Amino acid sequence: MAEKLAPEKRHSFMHNGQKVFEWDQTLEEVNMYITLPPNVPKKLFYCKIDSKHVEVGIKGNPPYLSHDLMHPVKTDSSFWTLEDDIMHITLQKRDKGQTWSSPIMGQGQLDPYTTDLEQKRLMLQRFQEENPGFDFSQAQFSGSCPDPRTFMGGIRSS
Repeated sequence: MAEKLAPEKRHSFMHNGQKVFEWDQTLEEVNMYITLPPNVPKKLFYCKIDSKHVEVGIKGNPPYLSHDLMHPVKTDSSFWTLEDDIMHITLQKRDKGQTWSSPIMGQGQLDPYTTDLEQKRLMLQRFQEENPGFDFSQAQFSGSCPDPRTFMGGIRSS
């Protein structure tokens, strides 16, 4: 049932008409997807993840992406992989349940409506996680959605 509450689609961050990356999020992580340029050996790509900064590039060149993150991450459980022609960066949220309006500070923010939809989806993920025998995939909120991090005493630790 939890997969029913997974992100339906990725958000795109565009700059000057070009897609820089796509991203989505769950209660615990933010995922970034960067399409790699063709004809570059995979071993030349790098990604550096700090608690408040991410840098991606090709060794020996200026970084393709070097930005502060929207919120802090757990560096010991954040990682990156190369999958076919995509760099997949998994950022473990330091504050589980926090709704991110963008992975990077000051760039590509979701509009307020889309941010609210993300917060509702994360809240339903929280309900599903805390009540695994129930199906919340069709649940709806009337009015504004509470913050998944703090609602009714906050997220329970595993």
